[in-house]
Amino acid sequence: MIKGRKAKINYMVGTMIEVPRATVTADQIAESAEFFSFGTNDLTQMTFGFSRDDIGSFLPDYLEQKILPVDPFQSIDVGGVGALVEIAVRKGRETRPGIKLGICGEHGGDPNSVKFCCKVGLNYVSCSPFRVPIARLAAAQAATAKK
Repeated sequence: MIKGRKAKINYMVGTMIEVPRATVTADQIAESAEFFSFGTNDLTQMTFGFSRDDIGSFLPDYLEQKILPVDPFQSIDVGGVGALVEIAVRKGRETRPGIKLGICGEHGGDPNSVKFCCKVGLNYVSCSPFRVPIARLAAAQAATAKK
């Protein structure tokens, strides 16, 4: 049907970045990918070596004893996962300056995570519908703070 109507569809080819190796080889991935969508929940799981199925048995203790300042599945761990995102942003843009970069998942609805994403130059946020108002407000606050 599209071919018969000689219609053109604009599309981009990209990939999810969900494992640490993908962040450090982002320059190579950007040779083919026009966008990266950071799956930060999976990236968090892989970076910490935590299974989301098992964290309920120890994460509350980690938080109570201040081993971790916040639940890394609720707010991006800037020093670890965030550093990997920053590496991928830098390397991806070195190869493809106009690459679109975003975050996908529940971190996209966390104000601190959204502000971090704005700071490192991500273009978009994708999150569950009930988190959209929070994400929009956090993005607006980050944008006005830059000015």
